[in-house]
Amino acid sequence: QVQLVESGGGLVQAGGSLRLSCAASGRTFSRYSMGWFRQAPGKEREFVARISWSGGSTSYADFVKGRFTISRDNAKNTVYLQMNSLKPEDTAVYYCARMRALSPDYWGQGTQVTVSS
Repeated sequence: QVQLVESGGGLVQAGGSLRLSCAASGRTFSRYSMGWFRQAPGKEREFVARISWSGGSTSYADFVKGRFTISRDNAKNTVYLQMNSLKPEDTAVYYCARMRALSPDYWGQGTQVTVSS
């Protein structure tokens, strides 16, 4: 069984930065792609970013390109999301997920990010 635990969320002013972390249990972390998703109040959960098992390939939703960076440290079983130039519309609960092909199969509990204007 895989457990994913996010941290690093909080309240930040527009234009500020946050770094989210997602720590994974188990010995198979490095075999899988990992992703970040978010869900704002009243909206569906949406894809934010994905990183390959090696970290050599990344992809982003258009609305975060140039502002967010996904990375991973397989020695620490951790994936990160560096978020810069935050906007009020980035306010959401952010979830990390283990990816099986292009679909998430395990989710973390989420961490709240609130961006004030």
